[in-house]
Amino acid sequence: MVKVKELEATKFEILLKPNSSLTGAARVLFLGSIFFICSVIGVGFFLAGGTMILPFAGLEIILVYLAFRLSFNWSNQRQIIILSKEHVEVRVDGLKEFFTWKEFRSFATFNVTKKNSEDHDLSFRSKGKEIVIGSFLNGEDKLFLREEISRIIQRLNALGFAG
Repeated sequence: MVKVKELEATKFEILLKPNSSLTGAARVLFLGSIFFICSVIGVGFFLAGGTMILPFAGLEIILVYLAFRLSFNWSNQRQIIILSKEHVEVRVDGLKEFFTWKEFRSFATFNVTKKNSEDHDLSFRSKGKEIVIGSFLNGEDKLFLREEISRIIQRLNALGFAG
């Protein structure tokens, strides 16, 4: 997901988040229904004499919960890119890393590196340091992000030359 917001005439904010089909209450409802069905089946077999089914049903519930928890944590990562006339700032709120990268826009370059015929990496580079942006996005979102950043940079450059 890519959201572009114009904060001021010379300042833009781009929010990047992975696409997520389940959010908020839908997550709880989905997991709750899986847990309920698995528990009912486990208790039913236990009452019918299959005593070993119940512990394995509990193990299944735990494993499904852990798998969904990992997926939900991954979908909560985000990056915020702030492009202004003077600076480029990237705030990363990832799975394990939390940092802010800020450079003067005149020293930073926006790079597009092709990985294969359909996929590419987007990054900012300055003073020998490179930060990859939107690595978790799908190809369509990366294309949109590339076009939006290029459009914003052209707009900011035009403002710089006009003034």
